[in-house]
Amino acid sequence: MSYQLINLVQRLENPHILVLGDLILDRYIWGDAERVSQEAPVILLRQDKQEIRLGGASNVANMLVGLDARATLAGVVGFDQDGVCVRQELERVGVDHEFVLTDASRPTTVKERFIGRAQQRHPHQMLRVDREVRTPLSAQLEAEFLERLLPQLGKFDAILISDYAKGVCTPTILSSVIQAGKSAGIPVLVDPYPGEDYIRYRGATAVTPNRLETKRATGIEIKTANQAFEAGRKLCEMLDLEFAYVTLDSDGIAFVRNDGSAEMLPTRKREVYDITGAGDMVLAMIGVGLAAGCDPVDVGRVANIAGGLEVEQIGVVTLSREEILNDLLTNSREIVDKVSRRDELVHQVAARKRVGQKVVFTNGCFDLLHIGHVTYLQQAAREGDCLIVAINSDDSVRRLNKGPDRPIFAEQDRGRDARCFGSGRLCRRLR
Repeated sequence: MSYQLINLVQRLENPHILVLGDLILDRYIWGDAERVSQEAPVILLRQDKQEIRLGGASNVANMLVGLDARATLAGVVGFDQDGVCVRQELERVGVDHEFVLTDASRPTTVKERFIGRAQQRHPHQMLRVDREVRTPLSAQLEAEFLERLLPQLGKFDAILISDYAKGVCTPTILSSVIQAGKSAGIPVLVDPYPGEDYIRYRGATAVTPNRLETKRATGIEIKTANQAFEAGRKLCEMLDLEFAYVTLDSDGIAFVRNDGSAEMLPTRKREVYDITGAGDMVLAMIGVGLAAGCDPVDVGRVANIAGGLEVEQIGVVTLSREEILNDLLTNSREIVDKVSRRDELVHQVAARKRVGQKVVFTNGCFDLLHIGHVTYLQQAAREGDCLIVAINSDDSVRRLNKGPDRPIFAEQDRGRDARCFGSGRLCRRLR
């Protein structure tokens, strides 16, 4: 399976993806949490750094760029300095914002987070202050939005809807975009807001709600895999979806098709520092995979990895395909001690070189293993990050004049013996 996921990441190409939704500016105030204030029973934060990052739908677009996709963003900002800042950041990271409109009746949505360090320990979020308006777009702006957007939908390989319930994702806009995308054969993927009215997403290809959002939409509390499957089936039926990805934090993703079939996609345990942005990363990764025409189950597995890498970071950060490949190569037990086919080996070497690993190659018959074999294989392994051990086939051993009774052990058995060579080693037959 890991070879399959590595191949998937390597063949994603550079799809053009539209992100529609609520734009947010994330501002981070960093400092040392030194003591309790004398004025009130609150922590005193001594600021030493301030930074801004793209949030909401603009963060999804930014993450797509990090994953080597082309991203176009559709949404609104206010007629204020924060709106200017959002546009400048989009320009800087390479997100096309031709469909970002200015709404003078509302402020740009801003989430300001205060991050404190105490006694040189890992920083943690202390407080968040939001500035926002949640009223829907005016009918006039709604009409202008669709007039600009709908004629251009055909140029996109996928449409991602990032609904934070800040007013952009009105029922009219959603139904118009979803139906237009469906008619054009474009995958439409929705990360819904945590509410109960999901009918507005009807007709989308898939949704990616988390555990709480799924409970609010279906009334099903999810504590087991079967409950997640039941909720996913209800979502597919309610919303006429092709499939649903129910994200379950450390339990992975429950994938459910509209025919009722379901599969749990587990994830490995990670050190969680900040869950901010994990849902956006899952949405972006699934969007890139669906845009490339990949199998939706394998796309979900890769999204698990991307979401896991995201929670290991503080705040919202972008990830690259190289980081995902490196995680697959480093942590997958399926790759370790595995006899590889030629086509698998080609992809393995390409993936390892892409993430900067040094690949070492050696070969031999290894019919009767002895201390000389073990010593030089250990030496070869120390020369790089990955050792490829090529094992001569039975025909090759005979051609080398080892004698009519050689090999003593068939190539399949000698390949299994090669598993003792150590972690991260690949072996294959050499003709």
